Amino acid sequence: MNVKAETSDACDLRFGQVGIACVRVRRVDAAALCDELERRVRAAPAMFSRAAVVLDLSHLLDLPDDGAVDALLEAVRSAGMLPVGLAYGTSETEALAKRMGLPLIAKFRAAYEPAGGSETAPAAELPRSKAKTREEIQPEPDLREPILSAPAPGTSIGAQHHAGAVRSGQQVYARDRDLIVTGAIANGAEVIADGNIHIYGGLRGRAMAGAQGDEKARIFVSDFRAELVAIAGHYRVFEKIPDDLEGQSVQCWLDGEKLLIAKL
Repeated sequence: MNVKAETSDACDLRFGQVGIACVRVRRVDAAALCDELERRVRAAPAMFSRAAVVLDLSHLLDLPDDGAVDALLEAVRSAGMLPVGLAYGTSETEALAKRMGLPLIAKFRAAYEPAGGSETAPAAELPRSKAKTREEIQPEPDLREPILSAPAPGTSIGAQHHAGAVRSGQQVYARDRDLIVTGAIANGAEVIADGNIHIYGGLRGRAMAGAQGDEKARIFVSDFRAELVAIAGHYRVFEKIPDDLEGQSVQCWLDGEKLLIAKL
């Protein structure tokens, strides 16, 4: 009988790149927030139902009081999502998070971690001119309305075509059909389709097919370097792409509840 060796460690603790949506609050209205998020969950339940989200309060003129923030968090829960923390912001946001027992989470990892790995202050705490430059380089993702592209000439009527790159922070969503992208998808960008996804370019961001729960959907990529791929709510996150897949043409599909990736 094989017995696993016991160790003195109760667990391992690691920081990894995980998929967390960012809910950018533009006005303090818990009822309106709940209605809007409920609409998003109904539109793509496999993508947003019970999704982990970070609440971003940085675009409000004044930071809400504790009671108002608690109401916003409850609105997120009522809509079917799970708030896991507040987004980085000012020292007042940090104090608010401490009072409410919530963590502060980077809205987009690359905006706070430079390539060299050294620590920097969040963009919101930089001088205004520097913060603007950082935002131009790496826009923050949110749950705004996705980019919808008209079908290109010669494209089948069942597919949506997006020509050109999808920049960091952008989201392209093909509702009730396949999505064809002829361009690169940057880190922090998302492409979502209720059907299949075909990417004729590099995928460095996230690709999510079968958003309405279609387990037969597939993802095809010409140059695979993804942060995350998902099909019908089943996903894989990559901190490092396996050597045999990095930069290769691949397809992704579901086998039961397991998401598989193989070279084409």
